[in-house]
Amino acid sequence: MEGLQLAWDMGFRSVRVELDSRCAVQLLQSLDAPDHQHAAIIQRFQELLTHQWEVHITHIYREANKCADFLASRGHNLSFGMHSISCSDPILYLYILYDCQGISEPDWL
Repeated sequence: MEGLQLAWDMGFRSVRVELDSRCAVQLLQSLDAPDHQHAAIIQRFQELLTHQWEVHITHIYREANKCADFLASRGHNLSFGMHSISCSDPILYLYILYDCQGISEPDWL
């Protein structure tokens, strides 16, 4: 949700949201989940979708998005909240390159 808000604030008007949880994709695409424990977050996400932009929400296997997996793993060591990470990190740069080319993680990483 924070990433989607940031994308809107930065002026992006065509965004792809890739999640490795089918359940999360289904919840975000559902029109009604008032009894869900995260109903407020789901509702805020859906409100963001009403802006004048194109947002595609899709399921993707974790292995197909090593960059996101790397960032999520790194995020476990950070305090709660929004963080900006430089793309100058050589491993992150490689994961971006590999994800763009559809290459899975090499054995030496």
